[in-house]
Amino acid sequence: MSIDEPTKPKKVGRTIAIGDIHGHADALRRLIDEIQPQMEDTFIPLGDYVNRGPDACGVIQTLIELGEQCRVFPILGNHDEMMLDARRDKYALDRFLYDGGDQTLASYTEDAWFHGSNLSFVPEEHWDFLNRCMPFYETEQCIFTHACYDPFVEMNKQTSRLLRWTPIDSHPPVPHCSGKLVVVGHTAALAVRHWGHVICIDTACGFQGRLTAHEPATGMTWWVHESGSKFNLRAPS
Repeated sequence: MSIDEPTKPKKVGRTIAIGDIHGHADALRRLIDEIQPQMEDTFIPLGDYVNRGPDACGVIQTLIELGEQCRVFPILGNHDEMMLDARRDKYALDRFLYDGGDQTLASYTEDAWFHGSNLSFVPEEHWDFLNRCMPFYETEQCIFTHACYDPFVEMNKQTSRLLRWTPIDSHPPVPHCSGKLVVVGHTAALAVRHWGHVICIDTACGFQGRLTAHEPATGMTWWVHESGSKFNLRAPS
């Protein structure tokens, strides 16, 4: 006769979104250190890993390494899209450089001005990361995308301009037809904005602001200042 041992309940991980990073690798590392990722967690960076900040190379490398600790589903931002386009088109390269791409190139080599205008110093591993970035990520309760959405259209039929380029501003779209909470970045402000059915967590990292992470299931929000070591944590009220 044998007695079955009780089955241990499977640990449920957290689902955490990270707002626009814009080349601030140090802030990203400090934020990750405070959150303390676990193997069962899922992280969803919302895009704009490059431009405006000093270490886009470090941002992408840190996110690649984060993927070895937990699940990471990166979203493609408009600046990341510009970087991919710049690899294929010289006119797109000019636009990329104008919008902060010069700082991105400088993070890969000190000789960027002389040798890096064709992005040749970016390793294939980093191109692979950008190429596998998703237009959106969807769970049973939430939708995560970079910028905005059409409330009347299924997510797999949304346009790239809406998903990556359209600001949410102070008048967001009505609730999405799925009824799910939508989590976005792209439109910078000094604080997280929540309209009930949509939340924007771009808190101006790259504009002397903060880098924010948010867990929709609990309302937990972490943030670090773009520079310096000050850390803030807000639990749901």
